[in-house]
Amino acid sequence: MQRSLPDILDAHIAAAALRPDAGQRHVAERMEALRGALEARPPRRGLLAGLLRRGTAPAGPGGMYVWGDVGRGKSMLMDLFHDATRVAGKRRVHFHAFMQDVHKRMNAARREGVDDALAPVGAALAADLRLLCLDEMQITDITDAMIVGRLFGMLLDAGVCVVTTSNRPPEDLYKHGLNRQLFLPFIALLRDRLEIVELSAAADYRQDRLCGRQVYFAPADAAARSAMDTLWDELTDAAVGQPLTLAVQGREVVFERHAQGVVRAGFWDFCGRPLGPADYLALAEAVQVVMIDDIPRLSRANYNQARRFVILIDALYEARVRLVASAADSPERLYVEGEGAFEFARTASRLREMQSADWEAAAGTGALERRGAAG
Repeated sequence: MQRSLPDILDAHIAAAALRPDAGQRHVAERMEALRGALEARPPRRGLLAGLLRRGTAPAGPGGMYVWGDVGRGKSMLMDLFHDATRVAGKRRVHFHAFMQDVHKRMNAARREGVDDALAPVGAALAADLRLLCLDEMQITDITDAMIVGRLFGMLLDAGVCVVTTSNRPPEDLYKHGLNRQLFLPFIALLRDRLEIVELSAAADYRQDRLCGRQVYFAPADAAARSAMDTLWDELTDAAVGQPLTLAVQGREVVFERHAQGVVRAGFWDFCGRPLGPADYLALAEAVQVVMIDDIPRLSRANYNQARRFVILIDALYEARVRLVASAADSPERLYVEGEGAFEFARTASRLREMQSADWEAAAGTGALERRGAAG
């Protein structure tokens, strides 16, 4: 007999792989209802007719939009839903990877001389899919913003069930983006065609995975790299990672590896570029964990990088963002000579504090406070 999603969740809890959480159970129950409706739905007929039936929702479920803070279990629940749903033609993919695939297909269509490059792409995707699961929807690029509304409409009109997760409610997608008024119909589409479900889980389980763990590794050797890789895999469920794009004062700041609220990059990516307080504050608002690889010993020869490092640590400290790092030496020996070396002692102290059990508790509290302020 096929188990329901709440039953599968209970089995994980019984095996001590998960802890009971009322918010997660609520989402699992709503997903189970969607799953039942999708599996009971007969195979589609007249696909092209469906694509042409603009604005008319086909019989059956449109899908679900699950949103909530990072680390609450959205991706885990969507994975359970995807794996348990018995339909042919299902796909689970990170939103950014999906959009990259769409752009690649559209470029190929343009090379064939097609005027409307999205039309054949949408038709081809809809022909292959009955269920599309998109993880971590986040729209920061104007090109994606202009494409996604029409593409979702095509897929939904063709009867594809779309399930997506996001850290933001629909109204906050592309919130300060260029020409956002052109994006508003997509928000209305989400509200009209998908069930919007908030995952209000009580805890950030990503923070819990760091509880009691070593988070500062020195020296930054092969063993440190292996330990950092292990923590990345545990925090992100071994995700490959996608670029994180932050809109800061009319500019875009990109960090190449991001997944499930965790961003990872080398020291020079964080501090070698001309970034300032606004950039680091935006980063601290966007993520729960920052992983920095290969912090070097610094000196008067790279004062600017050392100064940026001080600003970055201050931003993470004040926002109660967890830090995981590998470094050439202990915090106190990272910057021992040069302008600002005396002031760097405060940064070294903060690096020590951010490794302590007291900091773990403060970071968890800070995450909850930020959620309350955002709500």
